[in-house]
Amino acid sequence: MARVLNMPFFILATVYFIADGVFSYVTQPVSAWIAKKAPFERARIWVTSLRPYPSLALFAVPVVLLEPAKPFAGYLIGTGHFFAGAVTFIMAEVLKLTFVERLFQLNRTKLLSIPAFAWGYRYWRHITDVVESMKIWKASRRLAHKTRQPFRWLWLRLNNSRREPGTIRVNS
Repeated sequence: MARVLNMPFFILATVYFIADGVFSYVTQPVSAWIAKKAPFERARIWVTSLRPYPSLALFAVPVVLLEPAKPFAGYLIGTGHFFAGAVTFIMAEVLKLTFVERLFQLNRTKLLSIPAFAWGYRYWRHITDVVESMKIWKASRRLAHKTRQPFRWLWLRLNNSRREPGTIRVNS
């Protein structure tokens, strides 16, 4: 009986982990782009100078600020404002994951020196590995890659035609 009652929570947690996984593929390039920008150099130096527990507190800031946007997005969708709710959800998730990813990259060693954080990270990695080992995940990744290829080719074609009029070079 307890398993039946826990099933909705398991389904919600699974959907949440899958959504985070999908959005993390979007946020990784954004995080790398931010890391290369000069104005963020002073912030990077400050963030890396923090000790473990202040690093953890800073790591929690994007989650605390942006996580409440998800129920708000659900409210918008539920009241008939689907587009506004979807945009709110996607923007909050992308911003949260971008900042969390970057802060984790900068302070990984310090954060993993905190026993409770290290345990949570190992658990999250285990769940992520389980999801990524599923056949449906692998099939969806192949489908996403096949879907992305024509858009990538078109993007490269457009970029090359802007730079050098009259020539089109596609580097695969």
